[in-house]
Amino acid sequence: MEQKADIALIGLAVMGQNLVLNMNDHGFTVAVYNRTVSKVDHFLANEAKGTRIIGTHSLEELVTKLKRPRRVMMLVKAGSAVDDLIEKLIPLLEPGDIIIDGGNSHFTDTIRRTTYVESKGLLYIGTGVSGGEEGARRGPSMMPGGSPAAWESVKPIFQSVCAKVESGEPCCDWVGANGAGHFVKMVHNGIEYGDMQLICEAYHLMSAGLRMTPDEIHQVFAEWNKGELDSYLIEITRDILAYKDTDGSALVDKILDVAGQKGTGKWTVNTSLDTGMPVSLIAEAVFARCVSALKEERVKAARKLKGPRPAISTDRDKFIAEIRSALYASKIVSYAQGYMLMREAAEEYGWKLNYGNIALMWRGGCIIRSVFLGKIKEAFDKNPKLKCLLLDDFFRKAIKDNQRAWRNVIATAAKKGIPVPAFSTALAFYDSYRAARLPINLLQAQRDYFGAHTYERIDQPRGQFFHTNWTGHGGNTVSTAYNA
Repeated sequence: MEQKADIALIGLAVMGQNLVLNMNDHGFTVAVYNRTVSKVDHFLANEAKGTRIIGTHSLEELVTKLKRPRRVMMLVKAGSAVDDLIEKLIPLLEPGDIIIDGGNSHFTDTIRRTTYVESKGLLYIGTGVSGGEEGARRGPSMMPGGSPAAWESVKPIFQSVCAKVESGEPCCDWVGANGAGHFVKMVHNGIEYGDMQLICEAYHLMSAGLRMTPDEIHQVFAEWNKGELDSYLIEITRDILAYKDTDGSALVDKILDVAGQKGTGKWTVNTSLDTGMPVSLIAEAVFARCVSALKEERVKAARKLKGPRPAISTDRDKFIAEIRSALYASKIVSYAQGYMLMREAAEEYGWKLNYGNIALMWRGGCIIRSVFLGKIKEAFDKNPKLKCLLLDDFFRKAIKDNQRAWRNVIATAAKKGIPVPAFSTALAFYDSYRAARLPINLLQAQRDYFGAHTYERIDQPRGQFFHTNWTGHGGNTVSTAYNA
């Protein structure tokens, strides 16, 4: 009898190959296809040699190799390539078969595709996959959403191949309907932007401010990785700072300071603007990359625009400890904002997100994996309706304990002309969030003055709107578009 595959995977780039090998290691038979079919033969003759992996040379052949219900996973470039592939697969599949998008698709595309594929009698899953090449091979974090009826058919595969936390729980669970999985992955990537920027600002304060060498900063990050900041990104930063070029000097010092980005951070910021939920730290992380791209302008500006010398003269060990506090406190704010965005989107799109489980999914396999996430899970397990992480007892105390140092670092950076946009916006958000009254009363008066946009009063019930004829000749007509 011909061997049938448990799942098919289309797209044999590095992520696809590693995920296929991972599935094979866990006892699943995988059928593979790639648009450039020579890649299939090369894969079978090399990396997949001696495995149960089945190579195919057309989509038609691929489908014939699958057990029912057929499970077809795509790992191709996000965008039109996904839509084109869906159109080619639909005529080859039967009701109840499942199409899975494991790429970095925008969640709104996944919402649309889920509806479309379901209208054809099929099921659809859009799953975030995080962890890079190593994660795909050894165990990624996976965030599936889409057609709820599809979950039980893919659950044994996904939860077998994903990363596991210390207790053995899988870093994969059903997130929610339609685009929920890809939405959570998008927020994950936005938080990743924030984490990376915060680490870079800590590095900058030590290198430009304290004049520390990469080797000295390496020792700091090595120590930080043993405590509450223990995480994958701190760990790789430690390793990067110790890495030597062929001449024995630190390689990090020779890397051009111009950042790239694939767009997921920008998607997070755009979504925050659409929902009115301020993820200001992720926004600053995106803008920091944009500023870095202005390299030639920055070099010219450095010759003409004057400011203080960045050298920080202080007790070095004490200031390093304060930088750690600033990094930790800012990180708390970043995650608080990310979770607030998920909460708002869940309400808008009708998702029932399990915030504790999301933290668990991020505990292993993914880029932002850290000890810190365990505390987030505890917070939401204790109070599933928690509005903001800053209100949880653990995080409230952590901010209190680190606040004085956090403020001192930002003040010192400002005095010395060292940019710390993520540290600074985190503190600004914290101070705004804890303010019972903000100066926006004046802003509303300004809007009413020039545009008759109306305002609410503190001595009247919410929902009643007023307009003042500020000049005596402005009239009483008001704008119909009021936005708080």
